[in-house]
Amino acid sequence: MTALLIIFAAIAVFWILAYRRAHPLAWVATGAATLWALARFGGWPPTALAVLWIIFAVVAVLLYPSPVRRNLVSRPLLDLFRRILPQMSDTERDAIEAGTVWWDGELFSGTPNWKKLLAYPRPTLTAEERAFLDGPVEELCKLVNDWAITHELHDLPPHVWQFIKDHGFLGMIIPKSYGGLGFSALAHSEVVMKLSTRSGTAAVSVMVPNSLGPAELLLHYGTEAQKRHYLPRLAKGLEIPCFALTSPEAGSDAGAIPDFGVVCRGEWQGREVLGMRLTWEKRYITLGPIATLLGLAFRLYDPDHLLGDKDDIGITLGLIPTDTAGVHIGRRHLPLNAVFMNGPNWGKDVFVPLDYVIGGKEYVGEGWKMLMNCLAAGRSISLPALSAATGKMGALTTGAYGRVRQQFRVSVGKMEGVEEAIARIGGNAYVMEAARVMTAGAVDLGEKPSVISAIVKYHLTERGRAVINDAMDVHAGKGICMGPNNYLARTYQQTPIAITVEGANILTRSLIIFGQGAIRGHPYVLKEMLAAHEPDRSKALHDFDAAFFGHIAFTASSKARAFWMGLTSARFVSAPGDRHTRRYYQQLTRLSSGFAWTADVAMFLLGGSLKRRERLSARLGDILSNLYLASAALKRYEDAGRPADDLPFLHWGLQDTLWRIEEAFYGLFANLPNRFVAWLMRGILFPFVYPYGREFEPPRDRLGHEVVGLLLQPGPARDRLTAGVFIPTDPDEPIAALEAALRAVIAAEPIGSKIRKAREQGRIESAFADQIVEEAVAKGLITAEEKTAMDLAKRLRRQVVMVDDFPRDLGKSEIFQSTQAVTFESLRGRTSWPELEQRGGTRPNPAT
Repeated sequence: MTALLIIFAAIAVFWILAYRRAHPLAWVATGAATLWALARFGGWPPTALAVLWIIFAVVAVLLYPSPVRRNLVSRPLLDLFRRILPQMSDTERDAIEAGTVWWDGELFSGTPNWKKLLAYPRPTLTAEERAFLDGPVEELCKLVNDWAITHELHDLPPHVWQFIKDHGFLGMIIPKSYGGLGFSALAHSEVVMKLSTRSGTAAVSVMVPNSLGPAELLLHYGTEAQKRHYLPRLAKGLEIPCFALTSPEAGSDAGAIPDFGVVCRGEWQGREVLGMRLTWEKRYITLGPIATLLGLAFRLYDPDHLLGDKDDIGITLGLIPTDTAGVHIGRRHLPLNAVFMNGPNWGKDVFVPLDYVIGGKEYVGEGWKMLMNCLAAGRSISLPALSAATGKMGALTTGAYGRVRQQFRVSVGKMEGVEEAIARIGGNAYVMEAARVMTAGAVDLGEKPSVISAIVKYHLTERGRAVINDAMDVHAGKGICMGPNNYLARTYQQTPIAITVEGANILTRSLIIFGQGAIRGHPYVLKEMLAAHEPDRSKALHDFDAAFFGHIAFTASSKARAFWMGLTSARFVSAPGDRHTRRYYQQLTRLSSGFAWTADVAMFLLGGSLKRRERLSARLGDILSNLYLASAALKRYEDAGRPADDLPFLHWGLQDTLWRIEEAFYGLFANLPNRFVAWLMRGILFPFVYPYGREFEPPRDRLGHEVVGLLLQPGPARDRLTAGVFIPTDPDEPIAALEAALRAVIAAEPIGSKIRKAREQGRIESAFADQIVEEAVAKGLITAEEKTAMDLAKRLRRQVVMVDDFPRDLGKSEIFQSTQAVTFESLRGRTSWPELEQRGGTRPNPAT
């Protein structure tokens, strides 16, 4: 009995040491103390104790880093690792090493430091950036009419393009020293988001030059001469940039681009220079049809070894003026009726000097690394801003419409079935905005969060898709009839574009988030891989020994932490927050530990095949992603000063993410090929069986009702959630009319209640609505002012629920055809409006 007590006590102490990630000396000391206690009090025979001491000595040697461990254990393991580890290509290495690890590393550690997250400064705009949003951005929103742009002009009008150029919209990321605005990532995000609530065409046209493209690449890699020449011209709009990466045969697999260049000598401007002969075919290139400066990705070859001894130099990036001989700018694509400029371009044997390489000769062959580093920043800002705009716009309009629109004598937003959809809109909008701001803030802190950029790209665009689908369901007929008064349809049409670009969502989820995150975010995996590829064998052995045994200790610790927190429901975990949020921090810490252990087990079981088991990888990515989204929601609540009326949004978002995390875990358990290990993992992470089969539930109806209540009426919580949406001042604009109708309907509701009560009492005999109100006034049941309020609510409600109609031919006329040609040619800068009018073109009316 004494021996058993000693053994159980030792197990408990070892478990605590694993939980605390104690130093190896603590393990050695505990083991020695256990053997001493067994010898002194356990009554075990000397032979058994001798065997245990020998085993202990071996384990002690293995626990502590030493030449003995490195030579006896780590060296053969390293040799085995090198044999089974696939060779890492240069493009794979560049992708893996691109960007930085930020909060994703904390989540992968299993012990996220919440105080560190909350200590990051709240992302804020400068006074200059705020003035830009309140001034030029507001004015640009007033200038554009999305229906006219998308249905009639098929382009931004020339005066809008000129406004964009004159006010520096195309140079937001360019420093002031080069003539740009020098704005923060947060300001860039805010501008794109606000424009998106007014016109997707305007937003994308502004977004692309400030995202992955010539300006971003020049800032980080351009020669000083290239920067001095191009950046001021890009900032002023004298150059319209595009970046050509995607080829017909290489989309998401951009590293396999077939476009190529050959280093050679040729004649350039009357003299022989060292240059490249380029051949390419690109498509889906945004701003391509109007670009004057073409950023081009291609693979560079040097068969004559004019630059060195390599034949295949690698992916290279160049800047090619589009008026260069041999450059062909194709016609336009029409992506889902979005009319931002987008189209193909190509060239065959186009000779340009080597100076056209971004960064010059020093950066030939470095293109993939350059792209990966810049993509991490751009993908963190642009697409999340578009998606957050969808969330805010969906929340603002659907909440208002749900209150204004009535069926069965009740606002449709108060019907439980409709409430379910509106609650999802509000909860998703809160989480999306939190992730947008936190990620942009990380970029402003100097991070290039490659894994996080994939998380927000995928999950915010997918949640944006969910929001617009729910908004369309609630608006019903109002949402499906196109016309100037439809504020949802174009977003609904064009949402798949964001799903597709900058890494198709399916592949982002199944290949990138966990595939890259497991290597970059994990504290040891990348170190093991780099050690295996290290040519210096002595350094490789030392690095691999530290990484491998560190990995073992990390896995043991994660398991111990996950099991203990599962048993106790993480109630003893130290966590920040108030009484509303502390349990969320505790549960997220628990799930972070569970994720760290599960990821290690999955990688051990499946090895390299995990990359091919994309659905398993996707579920692991879902866990990591929702941990990040929940972290962002908590930080938003803290940064906002813990507003009590935001709590329904926060609770909905966090309960939804916890439920999604648990569902991803169970999906993983159900599909792991080793069923015993899957059963064991489930028992360790979720040791108790709950009445409904899961520990975490999706948000309940009562909470959804609270969320909807905040969206169906004006108030501080609704204002915070929808901040950044452009609200027109013209009362005839559909959004302005909707907001006015919301207030009028709310003001009229108590008056309507008085009238209904009077009818129930038999004090009003009329049967028709207008007669009822007139009789109520005549009998003094309501005042003349109250009748005026009822009339206003009726008029505005009708204005809101009405949809557009058209002539039978849908308004076809020659003006549309001439306007398309006029707009396109004028934008290319080839012809002015007066010249085109003389040729029979028609200038669009700016008012439309």
